[in-house]
Amino acid sequence: MLGLRKVLQPSKRLLRCKHTLPELPYKYNALEPVINGQIMEIHHSKHHATYVNNLNTVEEKLKTAVAKDDVSAALSLHGALQFNGGGHINHSIFWQNLSPNGGGKPSGELLKAIESQFSSFDSFKEKMSAATIAIQGSGWGWLGLNTANKELVIAQCPNQNPLQATTGLVPLLGIDVWEHAYYLQYKNVRPDYVKAIWDVVNWEDVASRYNQALS
Repeated sequence: MLGLRKVLQPSKRLLRCKHTLPELPYKYNALEPVINGQIMEIHHSKHHATYVNNLNTVEEKLKTAVAKDDVSAALSLHGALQFNGGGHINHSIFWQNLSPNGGGKPSGELLKAIESQFSSFDSFKEKMSAATIAIQGSGWGWLGLNTANKELVIAQCPNQNPLQATTGLVPLLGIDVWEHAYYLQYKNVRPDYVKAIWDVVNWEDVASRYNQALS
């Protein structure tokens, strides 16, 4: 019977790497007035940083469990690994999905795909906004790609569940609706935040992810 160390051997290299907080490609106040600088600073330097630090801690514990061939200990870390790993993955995409020069709508193949599947870009925005606003509690609204049939999919993920790891969809565009992403500015009016965030969506980044996923 294979021991835990043997089974998880391919992931040992990954466990040696410390995750780090990515720098933002813009200043904290660059997305104003859509998202104010205070929210961005707290969201990035506090919340995202916490996910990164906790992920490193969990992976160290996993490394120890693997070394001891302790299956129970390794399995007990699944929830923390998914939560903090998902938080790191989701936010790393989120920062790139936004830009002070964003807004408008995409072009090229991505726009064609959106219009083909959702009738129009405005219809797509309405459907994704509605799905995102409807998330109960905390979570993320996503536009993802099903690489098997090349179809775009609007999805909801609770908490920090990462889209690809939990659904198989490749993440293209994510909208964070944890209250720490908007409460200081929009209070409990999530619809206003979701409506506003379209003005800073970085469609170049979304299109790049789409084209890469298709290749």
